[in-house]
Amino acid sequence: MSRVFVTARDGLKLAALDHAGPEGRTPILCLPGLTRTAEDFDALAARHAGKRRVLALDHAGHGESGRAESVARYGIQHSLGDVLDCMAALHCHHAVIVGTSYGGILAMILGILRPTALAGVVLNDVGPKLEPVALGHVQDFVGRDPALPGLEAAVAHLKATLPPMVMDEAAWQRFAAGTYRAGPDGAWHPRWDIRIAQAMQGAGAMPDLWPAFGALAHVPVMLLRGALSELLSEDTALRMGEARADMRFVEVAGTGHCPTLEEPEAVAALDAFLDRIP
Repeated sequence: MSRVFVTARDGLKLAALDHAGPEGRTPILCLPGLTRTAEDFDALAARHAGKRRVLALDHAGHGESGRAESVARYGIQHSLGDVLDCMAALHCHHAVIVGTSYGGILAMILGILRPTALAGVVLNDVGPKLEPVALGHVQDFVGRDPALPGLEAAVAHLKATLPPMVMDEAAWQRFAAGTYRAGPDGAWHPRWDIRIAQAMQGAGAMPDLWPAFGALAHVPVMLLRGALSELLSEDTALRMGEARADMRFVEVAGTGHCPTLEEPEAVAALDAFLDRIP
């Protein structure tokens, strides 16, 4: 695995983790959620080591990618351009996309903008309709810097703040270390630019994404949903299944928004889905 950097069309530095694999198989491109980074997919990449290349991106303002001068740079249209810029620069022109939350929204829209780039799509707790109340909770979380005193405090804060998640203590510590990092002041701060919440507020209501979901008709699709998710409702998931009778659908018990993709039922289903794609 190596960390690589790409310069976006406007000069912003974008970071990615590149887990090498054979050129003969379709690579996996992982797009994280709004408060997550490329490191979330390390376990997935390790499981597929030697079988196929796995790329994972840090969105602008996240992880090791650059922070934008203007809040407007965090709009979804720029994120889509960043994904396409990274795919071109990293010679990944056709991939199976694993998109968590925001990453899944990008994957669906790419079905309209660049359908030939997709070999398959995994949507992790995201669909064409997102519940407004849960979106408000996400925006509130994104916009806060709790300035925590250390890792244990970060774990406690996340347990108290996030929806239910099924993880042991070691997994919680890894998750917290991927969410916050110690700054020059010694406090632990978010690994994203909290001004992204302003960009969310300025974007207005979420557009109708059913046409974008429909644009995935030419590729295999898998949907994972946290059984307790308030962002992706059970009704929306069922409607997605009705629209795509061939869609692989898995619910992760005891989990809200959103599965980490390391739960046993998620791992088994996800790896079986990916292994069927050449």
